[in-house]
This record gives sequence, C-alpha cells and structure tokens, in this order.
Amino acid sequence: MLDHLIRGAAVVDGTGSPRYTADVGIRGGRIAVIGAPGTITEEARTSEDATGLVLCPGFVDPHTHYDAQLFWDPYATPSMNHGVTTVAGGNCGFTLAPLNPARPEDADYTRRMMSRVEGMALAALEEGVDWTWSSFGEYLDALEGRIAVNAGFMVGHCALRRHVMGEDATGGRPTAAQLERMVALLHEAMDAGAWGLSTTQSATHSDGDGAPVASRHAEPAELIALARAVGEHEGTQLEAIVAGCLDRFSDSEIDLLVEMSAAAGRPLNWNVLTIDSAVPERVPRQLVPSERARKAGGRIVALTMPILTPMNMSLGTFCALNLIPGWGEVLGLPVPERIARLRDPGVRAEMLRRADSKEAGVFRRLSDFGRYVIGDTYSKENEGLTGRVVRDIAAERGQDPFQCLVEICANDDLRTVLWPMPTDNDPASWALRAETWQHEDVMLGGSDAGAHLDRMCGAPYTTRFIGDCLRGRKLLPLEQAVRMLTDDPARLFGLRERGRIAEGWYADLVLFDPERIEAGPATLVHDLPGGSPRLDARAVGIVSVRVNGVETVRDDRVTGAVPGTVLRSGRDTRTVSTK
Repeated sequence: MLDHLIRGAAVVDGTGSPRYTADVGIRGGRIAVIGAPGTITEEARTSEDATGLVLCPGFVDPHTHYDAQLFWDPYATPSMNHGVTTVAGGNCGFTLAPLNPARPEDADYTRRMMSRVEGMALAALEEGVDWTWSSFGEYLDALEGRIAVNAGFMVGHCALRRHVMGEDATGGRPTAAQLERMVALLHEAMDAGAWGLSTTQSATHSDGDGAPVASRHAEPAELIALARAVGEHEGTQLEAIVAGCLDRFSDSEIDLLVEMSAAAGRPLNWNVLTIDSAVPERVPRQLVPSERARKAGGRIVALTMPILTPMNMSLGTFCALNLIPGWGEVLGLPVPERIARLRDPGVRAEMLRRADSKEAGVFRRLSDFGRYVIGDTYSKENEGLTGRVVRDIAAERGQDPFQCLVEICANDDLRTVLWPMPTDNDPASWALRAETWQHEDVMLGGSDAGAHLDRMCGAPYTTRFIGDCLRGRKLLPLEQAVRMLTDDPARLFGLRERGRIAEGWYADLVLFDPERIEAGPATLVHDLPGGSPRLDARAVGIVSVRVNGVETVRDDRVTGAVPGTVLRSGRDTRTVSTK
C-alpha cells in the first residue's frame, strides 16, 4: 500500500526535461511509482488531487548557517516554508563543534563569535542550544532525529584551530604537532559524517572581541594540509571565503583556492558572486579560479543569488557600514561620542570619501545615502518618516543626504533602521545575471539563512525566483529554474538519490501553485529564544512540502513532523569527481 498518492500534478522532475502530467505514489519515504494519470491502481492511505499544481523536487540550499537555529527551530523556518528540504550548514569556517572539553570557556567564545560574525542573537545562542557536545560527531548526534529538514554540515576551520591552539588560535601559527592534531580532528569529524572543511580569510570576519577570527591567521601550508585530508574521505567538499569574494580576487587568492581544490581533488565553492552591469569586468575576474582549477585537476564553483536580497543598516549596531574602510573607528565609539563625531562636517566628509574610494570595493554600493529608505523609527521627531527616501527628505530640509540621514538617526539615538535601495536592479544587470547563470561553474545559492537574522532574509530566494521566472522577468523557463535549485546543488554535493523526481529516489517534494508562488515581504518578528528579533517572510502559493515522504508544511504552516535526516558524508553523499 502506498503511504500517499499525488494525482494529476504537472511534474517538473529537476533534470531540466519538459514537464509532464502524472500521478506520483510515495511509500517508505521514497517515490515508489510514477504513472500516467489514473494508471496507478495500488491503494493509498491518503491522496490528493494536484490538478493545476506543479510538483518538483525539494529545493537544496547550498549555503546556510542553521547550525544553531535547528536546536530551537527544527523546521529551519522560513527556508522549509519556501520549499527547501535540504540545507548545507557549517559554512565560512564557523561551526559549533568541535569544542575542547578541557576548556569549557570555549563555548562562550564560540557563542560571542557567532553573534558578531553571523549576526545570531547571543541570548538565543545561550538559551536555545544546550552545548553538551565536544566532538563534531556528538554535535551531529545531538541533531539526529529532531529536525524536519535534511541537513549536512562542513566542519569549521575556526573551531579546529580553537580546539587545538586555544587562545593562540587568534594570531598564532600552529606548531607541527598542533597542525597534525588539527588534521586528525578533521579526519575524526569526517569519519563521523562532516561534509568536509570550510574556512575564511575574509577581512570582514571578526570574533566577539573584534579580533580577526582564527582561520584568518592560517598560512597556505596549513590550508593545503587540511585540504589534502578532505580528499581522503568519500563524499566530501571544500568551502572557502577570502577577501576577494566580495569584489575581485587577488592573484594570491586565486592561487590559494586552486591549490586547495587540486590538493583535495574535491569541489570548492565560495560566495557570493556579485553581478552588476556597472562593473562588467568583475564576473570574468571572479571566474578565473574556476578556469584555472579545471586545468589543475580541481573544480571551483561560485555561488550567486538569483534575487536581490535587501539588508538593512543601522548607525547604532554592527552592520556592513562598519566594514567600509575607516568607518569602524567612528561607528565603534559609544553612542553619545559617535553622534558627536557623525555631526562633525569634517568627519562626515572623510567618511564619504572613504566610502566612495577604490579601497571600499563592493561596499561602495552603500555610499549613495540619498537612495536609502527609512525603516523603523523610535522618536517623535521622526514620526511619518518610515518608508520615505532620504533624498526627498534632504531636499525638503536643505541638507545633503548623509547629513540628513545622520540627523534622523541621531533623533532615535542611532536605532533607526535603514534600507539601502539596490543600485543593480537595472535591465542590463539582470541580463548579465541570466548569462552568468549558464556558466558551468556558477550555481544559485548564498542565502545565509540562519544568519544575520535581524538584518536580512535570504531564505525566500527559492519562491521569489520561481515566481519571477513564471510571472516576472521570465529570464528562465520553469524547468531550468527548478533544476538550478534542486539537481544542480544536489549533484555538486554528491547527494545520493536526492534532487530529482524519479522512482526509488527520496520523496523530498514541493507542491506549488504556479499562478501564486511568491515570497511575501520581510517582517520583523520576536520569536527567538530570549525574545530576540529576526526577519521572516511568508511563502505564498506553496501548497505542500514533504521531506523523506512526510509532509512538513501545508499551506505555509509547519505540521510539526520532524522526518529530516542528518546527511553524513560517504553514507549520504558520494565523491564528486573534479577530473
């Protein structure tokens, strides 16, 4: 007997092939049978009529930070609501394990680091996670049987360094014995099912004390030694972030990425490729590592988002503005002193000069303050400004835009929420994106779901992209868009029997209304442990989501079922050849 029968759906199977109408039967967590409408005669415990709806594989999000959130939110919201059935975590060199049992204080260091570098509420990390593990395997075991999505995790370089070197991990170089212990820890993690190694050397990544995170102090020899270890395990990967990911790679960064992938004989992915018609030379430069890696016996894949994900800013709390050269010195001051400095015309002029300089790189996109939209405000002086564009307010007041923005924020003691309007929403940029998506070493993803919780909401990229392909810009046919969200990432990670609708494959499925599928606007909710805020967004037109055959979402509401699997390397992933 079938567990469930979906009748009359338009099946988009994930391979890119044309859609077809079929009945799909599920049994034991897998797709048991696919047949023409009305031809499946086996009885089913439950069934539904899917006429007019599209059935596709569950979406695979290749870059998330759900490492902590899954402990208090096993449903990985809002990703699962938007059709994501598999998430890849442990990215950017940051994981909650391994922890050295001889140093209980390392858990507090890790919490503060994750709060600073990935924008996770410290109260949620303290109250929502039990922190009872030491090894990476124990961390994976703590999630087993209690999650609604399938989840696989890289092991973070920062955690390996901290475990072995303690406080010396920040600023120090490992001895030969310490490097050997790091490699051994990485082997242990992959034996337990870690997907491989993630690392960062990005100048934007600092710990809770404001110091460069541990992996930023690693020299190439250390990274190559760890990469070689990854190559000794089945079904593993590399993920790396360097400073040039945000704009353009340096020659030395290209050398490093190519050497890591070639040494491991494994794919390496990085994020995020920013595509902007105003900087057409960026894309060719960012794909040089991919071209060189293929010649060297490796493979390097760039992740890029198929939507524009707005990120809010603030002059009062740490955000991307702090990363503009020279700005951190001002924005790191106590609030009263910060306001005084920001009101100084000379200080503002220098800040604007630095923000629009070549050294600001991709952060130059943030320097047109007239294009900012005022979000939440908190003072009587700012009543009625929410939703208005700074340029218009500045014109009314006879001020330059940055001066106007500073005064608005000062009225709120710098708590004002600011939304920069994107500068790359032009037809030429979208045409360049559609062209770049076709490259064999470019993959859609980079949501950062589970991180930067009150700043951005990238999780709904799946439904927003599908809706755009069906009813918006229509840059891609539906079949190709679905393949890019399902089979492409599944094949990169070597997922066994996931990413397609095929008999015998796991029943990770999304049923949606093609006339309505979309993502609602991001709204601020206070549902994290400790009452901390995050941005959430409704899924529109998603009728049902199934993970391993069990329904986890119906009409944008989680069912409470937790059928997800901790996907372990080797058992659940196969080695992806780089040859």
